[in-house]
Amino acid sequence: MLKGKYRSTFFYLIILILGISLGYFIVQQGTLFEIRTDINNQTPAHSAWSHFINHLKENLSYPLAILMLQIITIIFVARIFGILFKKIGQPSVIGEIVAGIALGPSLLGNYFPELSLFLFPASSLGNLGVLSQIGLVLFMFVVGMELDLKILKNKAQDAIVISHVSIIFPFLLGMGLAYVIFQSTAPEGISFLSYALFIGISMSITAFPVLARIVQERGMSKTRLGSIAITCAAADDITAWCLLAAVIAVVKAGSVVSAIYTIAFAVAYVLVMVRLVKPFLQRIGDLHTTKERLGKSIVGVFFLTLLISSWTSEVIGIHALFGAFMAGVIMPTNTSFRSIFIEKVEDVAQVLLLPLFFVYTGLRTQIGLLNEAEHWQTCFWVVTIAVVGKFIGSALSARFVGQNWHSSLTIGALMNTRGLMELIALNIGYDLGVLTDEMFAILVLMALITTFMTGPALDLINKFFKPEIENNADLISKKNKYNILISFGNPNSGKTLLRIANMLTKKSQENSTVTALHLSIGNELNTYNSIEYERDNFSLLNDESERLDQPYTAIFRGTDNINEDIAKMANEEDFDLLLTGIGQSVYEGSVLGSIIGFTSKVVNPERLLGSLTGKENLFNHSGFEDNTTALLKSIEIPCGILVDKGLPKIVKNILVPIKSVSDSFILIYVHKLVQNSAVNITFLDDDHIIKNSVELKEAIRSLDYAAPNHITVIDEVNTHTIDYAQFDIMLISFVAWKQISFEKEQWTKIIPSTLILKP
Repeated sequence: MLKGKYRSTFFYLIILILGISLGYFIVQQGTLFEIRTDINNQTPAHSAWSHFINHLKENLSYPLAILMLQIITIIFVARIFGILFKKIGQPSVIGEIVAGIALGPSLLGNYFPELSLFLFPASSLGNLGVLSQIGLVLFMFVVGMELDLKILKNKAQDAIVISHVSIIFPFLLGMGLAYVIFQSTAPEGISFLSYALFIGISMSITAFPVLARIVQERGMSKTRLGSIAITCAAADDITAWCLLAAVIAVVKAGSVVSAIYTIAFAVAYVLVMVRLVKPFLQRIGDLHTTKERLGKSIVGVFFLTLLISSWTSEVIGIHALFGAFMAGVIMPTNTSFRSIFIEKVEDVAQVLLLPLFFVYTGLRTQIGLLNEAEHWQTCFWVVTIAVVGKFIGSALSARFVGQNWHSSLTIGALMNTRGLMELIALNIGYDLGVLTDEMFAILVLMALITTFMTGPALDLINKFFKPEIENNADLISKKNKYNILISFGNPNSGKTLLRIANMLTKKSQENSTVTALHLSIGNELNTYNSIEYERDNFSLLNDESERLDQPYTAIFRGTDNINEDIAKMANEEDFDLLLTGIGQSVYEGSVLGSIIGFTSKVVNPERLLGSLTGKENLFNHSGFEDNTTALLKSIEIPCGILVDKGLPKIVKNILVPIKSVSDSFILIYVHKLVQNSAVNITFLDDDHIIKNSVELKEAIRSLDYAAPNHITVIDEVNTHTIDYAQFDIMLISFVAWKQISFEKEQWTKIIPSTLILKP
């Protein structure tokens, strides 16, 4: 093996030396030509350094370099704003939209005009616009695929009533508003019909993708209320985009009569897509349901369908985005297929290209133009009518079809979410020349305000109106029982945590419950992959549950803040113990990762505040990565952190080091383990804490009396001589773990799997 290695190295060195020698020889021979042509006699006009600098400047202003720099800046700023808005309880998409406005003339262009001119020169906006439109085409394709038309078939009646009232009501209010403001806000040459139709449609749109994510993040996706809201938004989306296509046709044609041809062609196009193309795609989808079978040629067929559909709708005159949306709707209904295909498109569309659209919109939004009281008065009425039309219209119609006030107002608040879909419609209106710069800025502000108010409105509704309790049986079953909550990110970790929960409750299942929680970042979920993610994440737990005969309740939901949601559930619901795994940081294991990790700690406001107030040492560590440390700070119930080094299926021997009298709380868990799993417990008392404490000695004697021959105390031993391999798991208090792991880092490498307990 070694000889082979050395032989390869020797061969590589020989080739390297020969290559360099030959190259040197060719250069030397080539130099002779320079002498003949007197090249060396020519004195360069500039030094090599200035020549390099000039080239660098030319390269920086090259269109591709400008575009790459714009994309890097946009993604970076969009992610920062997305994270900041998550911190204040808003969907990250709102932060990304605000980032777009911040990079536009309203902020960057106003305060840093030179930087704005360098980053976004007028000549580059065309490329940015085209790229953002491609992003929108892909995004609308995904939106169409995320719609589940089966839901509409099953629950159509109420949903269609609510959604159509929530369109008609604000649409009419919008037309009334247009009648009042037409003379002062409409561009020259635009007919009242076009203007009124466009203001009406901009008041009627609901952001289905944002609404779906809010429903998932709040754990409402499996509730009746969440299901109704999603269905209403889906019906609303289809209706609104059909209406928008008709409005675009009217605006482009100039009158309803002229638009009839466009609408007739659009109807024919939809019929062809639904009756001819959809069955063909469905057949392909049925035959290619796995990633393995979904080859590049098949993917090419679907992308070609998307592009032809977008091109056809653009040519007919109802905008390419409607074609992309339609192509998504007619994709094969097979759940597995849609999940695979959405994954292929979604990341490129949402992470890479969609932020470009936000900034492109931001570059067009000139809030500085709203410099007169009349503009802000118009803005006030636009926002008021938008909220009254959508919120009140949806809430009243939901109440009319039999929902209680809590559900009706919740549906109203969710349907009032406009977000990204509104911006898409507004940009279409701006491109068609229906909206002035001032009106475009006012409507963008309206889209932001109505989306921003969704979260606070839902919180207020939950505070003042009693929600409908759907899982009454579960709530009752937790009363007066020992309830364990398992929170896991990795399915293998969840399986091991379920095994520990079983050890604590095996013989007392009638008086205990186990709940397993898996949270996923809400922005990454959609209707289809959430089903697949739930199945994948709980399959191992289901197998383990069957093997152990340990029932448990599974909870899967999206979230914007994993730690905050775990803490909220653990603290507010009736749980007695939280079990979770120790996190692993991406900042460990490489030099660059360590540098970035340390930098992130320094710039972390919470960490910095803790250091300044003396609560935390910036250069010290707790033995856990930051997420676990942050979680422990917010948990108010007892908590167990598992450091898993391969916990065996059957646990027999447990080591329990006692480092102070305050560690006596561990005896509660020792008692449960002995009672339920008949394990052998070895107390390690090398500091003579048990020996010198009457209470601890008495408590351990009681344990020994209840379970003879299962309790051992070791007090005269050097920790270096202990054979840790004979133990299956170690139980230790959080304080003792911090102390020992900090003082003896090597010790953590030789101990078995460990459950670190915090009272």
